[in-house]
Amino acid sequence: MSPFSQSKIMSGYNLIQKIRKLEDQCDRLGFTMAHSRHGYSREFGDVVALKPKDQDSLPIYARDAELFIGTINELEVWLRGLEWARDYDRMLSLSNEKKRERKEKDWRNQRLLTIIKNGEEEKK
Repeated sequence: MSPFSQSKIMSGYNLIQKIRKLEDQCDRLGFTMAHSRHGYSREFGDVVALKPKDQDSLPIYARDAELFIGTINELEVWLRGLEWARDYDRMLSLSNEKKRERKEKDWRNQRLLTIIKNGEEEKK
């Protein structure tokens, strides 16, 4: 095997490792990586999208909303910025995980009450 073919194999491996790292980071932040509805951009090539990972994650967004669309490199920078912002909020004591979870739970409860209320109005 030539050194050139070896480097091609390793560069593919590095890309797989980068994608796995991004998937773990997305999961930790409440996102899941998905194929973009737009799929391909002539300017950027293949693109990836982020969506909330489940009903309990990021409750203020619609379930099918694409919160981010871009290349893998753009995603890496976007996630780094999101983590930086959360860390900065924690450093200033503006927010922490407990407060964030409480606000998300309040939002889910409010949506549930709205759904229940609308369902009762439809029955009348």
